[in-house]
Amino acid sequence: MSHREPFPSESSPAPSAYDRERLAVQRLLDGARRIETELGKAIVGQREVIEQLLLALLSGGHCLITGAPGLAKTLLVKSIARIFHLHFQRIQFTPDLMPADITGTEILQDEAGERRLTFVKGPIFANIILADEINRTPPKTQAALLEAMQEHQVTAAGQRHALEEPFFVLATQNPIEMEGTYPLPEAQLDRFMFNVVMNYLPEAEEVEVVKRTTAAPPPPIEALFTGDDVLQFHETVRQVPIAEEMIRFAVQLAAASRPNQPGTPDFVNQWVSWGAGTRAGQFLVLGAKARALLQGRAHVTVEDIRTLAFPVLRHRVLLNYRAEAEGVRVDDVTRRLLETVKPPVGP
Repeated sequence: MSHREPFPSESSPAPSAYDRERLAVQRLLDGARRIETELGKAIVGQREVIEQLLLALLSGGHCLITGAPGLAKTLLVKSIARIFHLHFQRIQFTPDLMPADITGTEILQDEAGERRLTFVKGPIFANIILADEINRTPPKTQAALLEAMQEHQVTAAGQRHALEEPFFVLATQNPIEMEGTYPLPEAQLDRFMFNVVMNYLPEAEEVEVVKRTTAAPPPPIEALFTGDDVLQFHETVRQVPIAEEMIRFAVQLAAASRPNQPGTPDFVNQWVSWGAGTRAGQFLVLGAKARALLQGRAHVTVEDIRTLAFPVLRHRVLLNYRAEAEGVRVDDVTRRLLETVKPPVGP
């Protein structure tokens, strides 16, 4: 049975904005379980990672993912792209990669005896980009990706070229070997909505992975949505209501991570050299709205914000040498912040 809107006839008025939003919500809720079923054809476990990637996609944000090689990062992103019927491209970042290698370049072509420069689009002209090992390419190339992430366009020879919509970047970093890499600047890190950590699977799930990958190929993943649906979901997520107290709680969490400010906890002053900016509060609220919608709720709860505090703050809070010497991690600081900043009374 189709969940799409009926085609309006002359006798039936066009659906209102409210009706379109209601139908979009219903389509997403009906498809939520099917998304899990379709991803289960190719992916075992990693529920938290899948949820965070879906929340970012529904919110229109980008993700930075940290994980060791061989954890099916590429397969996961390709599977999500197939479910939403989006154009997928994987770019392997290397030290010799130039901006034109990802954005595209102008070439001289001979057309009907006349020579002219024609822009040839690079691999970044897709809906979902997997930027593999982004920290292995020089800052010049990283900056080209930054423009695409922030402006949804690329500039070549002074000309601006709009990217396909929706546009979603998943950049990976290998945490094992950092020698000879180019750490991402804080300004670019701040553009990522979430920093998703992908860990090794439990033994039972790893056994299932080995069993599947050494047997017959899994059934193909079915497309459930389209790019237009994703754009509609972006609008719908922003319409989810949220109490001002919840927004204040998100802002207070981000503000409490900034050292040497009035009311900053002592442990932040001791361990943190730089705290989260305004984007942290924005992404906490936007992600919480998407999480509420995906779970079939019409309002945001404290638990939504608390759950997303870890992926939102993980790459925005910079620890100092004292924290490193004491073995303190960013997630430890976030956990202390959630214990210190009091949430509003209510759901």
